[in-house]
Amino acid sequence: MTGAAAGVRYIDDAERRARLGARHALARPVADPVAAARAVVALHATDPAGVYVAAAARTGLGPTAHTARALYDDRVLLRMLGIRRTMFIAPLDLVPVMQAAATEAVAVVQRTRYEKLIAEAGGGDGAWLRQVEEATLAALRARGSATAAQLSTDVPELRFAFPAPPGKKYGGQSSITTWVLLLLSTRGLIVRGRPAGTWVSSQYVWWPAETWFADHGPESPHRAVLDTADAQVELVRRYLAAFGPATATDIAWWTGWAGRTVKAALARLQPVEVEVATGPALVLAQDVDPVPPPEPWVALLPALDATPMGWSQRDFYLGGHKAALFDTMGNVGPTVWADGRIVGGWAQRPDGAVVFSLLEDVGAETAARIADRAEALTGWMDGVRIVPRFRTPLEKELAG
Repeated sequence: MTGAAAGVRYIDDAERRARLGARHALARPVADPVAAARAVVALHATDPAGVYVAAAARTGLGPTAHTARALYDDRVLLRMLGIRRTMFIAPLDLVPVMQAAATEAVAVVQRTRYEKLIAEAGGGDGAWLRQVEEATLAALRARGSATAAQLSTDVPELRFAFPAPPGKKYGGQSSITTWVLLLLSTRGLIVRGRPAGTWVSSQYVWWPAETWFADHGPESPHRAVLDTADAQVELVRRYLAAFGPATATDIAWWTGWAGRTVKAALARLQPVEVEVATGPALVLAQDVDPVPPPEPWVALLPALDATPMGWSQRDFYLGGHKAALFDTMGNVGPTVWADGRIVGGWAQRPDGAVVFSLLEDVGAETAARIADRAEALTGWMDGVRIVPRFRTPLEKELAG
């Protein structure tokens, strides 16, 4: 503990872990995937299968059909690009917040990059790229919904090929289809619908946004248009509600924003300073009171889950396990949790069985509960094999 100033409340690691367990819906399951997403602001969706595992961990191993229904039938969750140019599953009321606070800036950066690469490959300029976007949107509206392959048949310009970027492991040529669809989606004009394959697939059927949300009506929360600064304040508010106490450095890491942007949002939000084991941190003004510990709990979270990826300073829940559970780029693998701490990792063997390794002594009773959860997760997977997009040392070792 560092020396806390007079009147500044000290929140020890035990209480931080209690907050994590209760607020991230890990100590007590929530009713549905929408509540699971809200518990961590939004679910990380770089790995399509990870969304389902993350939701299941927070809903008492609710079936994949519940998450699919929320995404594709009820359409109350949306897959969208957001902070850090990362894919998230967002509740509808978060969509305009993420759009204004992060996605629009991502779109500007990506457009500049794509225009440069296309020009270097002998293609058209920015105006040409805009024309391709509009032609693609028109083709999608004409079809009603379509895969990327179908759209590249309708719009020949989408098949413009460019060489793989220097230094990449893959070779050959690629088309601009994915780039154009990303730009249209970051403008909020098209959305990713149901996967073309199973729930672990990353190939989506695309829809015009106005068609996808036709049943929601003009009052749907996703239709709101927000000021950028207002949206940034709201996004930080939601982050601190779920992840506080946290530092400005944590917020900058989580959002991917420059320090000045974080500072401006905090100046308007006016959080309260508290003290944690590593020094000063921030909580919302109404969130200073002590939080009692929940009942003992265990959880198996997927790779890139929003909880372990939520802070840049992770000592209070990670301990000395970073080398085994993170790759060299900072991506976390599948983790085993007990009472707010990461205590091990897990993986699936080729036969589909979930296996785990504990990196510290958790006692016989907790170890038995983790074993029960691994067995339950094996049954929940029902023979589907999940391989994380970013492999980590312990996951690779356990998977065999």
